[in-house]
Amino acid sequence: MATPVAPPPLASPRLAPPQRPRPRGDAVSTWRWSQRLAFAASWACGLALCAIALAIVGYMGVRGLQYLRLDLLFSRPEPGLAQGETGGILDPVIGTVILTVIGIVIATPLAVMTAVWLVEYGRPTWLARLVESGIEVVAGTPDIVLAIFGLAVFQLPLFAPISFTASGGGVFGRSFIAAGAMMSLIALPLVFGTTREGLMALPARLREGSWALGKTKICTIRTVLLPQVRRNIATGAALGMGRIVGDTAIVVVLLGASLRIDPQEGLPGLGLLRGTGSTLTSYVYANSPAGEGNAPQKAYAAAFVLLIIVLLLNATVDLIGRRTHVDESGS
Repeated sequence: MATPVAPPPLASPRLAPPQRPRPRGDAVSTWRWSQRLAFAASWACGLALCAIALAIVGYMGVRGLQYLRLDLLFSRPEPGLAQGETGGILDPVIGTVILTVIGIVIATPLAVMTAVWLVEYGRPTWLARLVESGIEVVAGTPDIVLAIFGLAVFQLPLFAPISFTASGGGVFGRSFIAAGAMMSLIALPLVFGTTREGLMALPARLREGSWALGKTKICTIRTVLLPQVRRNIATGAALGMGRIVGDTAIVVVLLGASLRIDPQEGLPGLGLLRGTGSTLTSYVYANSPAGEGNAPQKAYAAAFVLLIIVLLLNATVDLIGRRTHVDESGS
């Protein structure tokens, strides 16, 4: 009687796919000289970019840690001639957080709703093309142009309740709300692009299965499609926050770029949002040798804090992308 043979063990669904075999005779030594030079140039360019990134992070890290102190982080800037000896960067840090929150809160729902409409509806066609062209124009517009346009808009008397207003009634068009609204235009194309890409990558069976269960199209979008692209939305939002944190032109024109946050009269929260202030980018410029503060020690410390924030946002984007890749390979 033959001995029964045990069936082979099932392969784990999370195992990485096998690597493709390398073609025979594909050694670099067998290539032509022109191909070898192109290969070497590719390696040189990649290593040069890595060296530049390491040089920036390393230099700013050394200089930043040299001058960064706890009392500098938790003390407000003090106006005066000796900026290198008085005050800290608390107000610019708070201003950066406020401006980033306002910008991303405005940009995310607008971008997500626009992407959903274009992918799932997109009718009439001429309007869809017009919307796509509008987003491309916004994405390609320089920041300083957005700042000047925002200043012209928010100087209108209509926006006096949300803008810095002088005692005589003149509207200056400067406030955290005005700057945050223009900052949202910087982040909107990034959130829109990642959301649209995620929706277009979803298989048609998800929609068809939901419709077969009797769900309407809008219910399918809300309960099936949007949960599937949450990581895409989060990636776009993190990239958008990185753009907002690093912008300077809009801050200088629409926020005043003063050292301290200057709230306006009114409710505590609204008065703060109607006021002027600064962010880390404007603070770094003001205290650099090119600015009026002439306090490079503070500029290096603030730049190091800004660099840490940007690196954390980039690490968040990378983590979201890795988790998405693991989930897709596991499924």
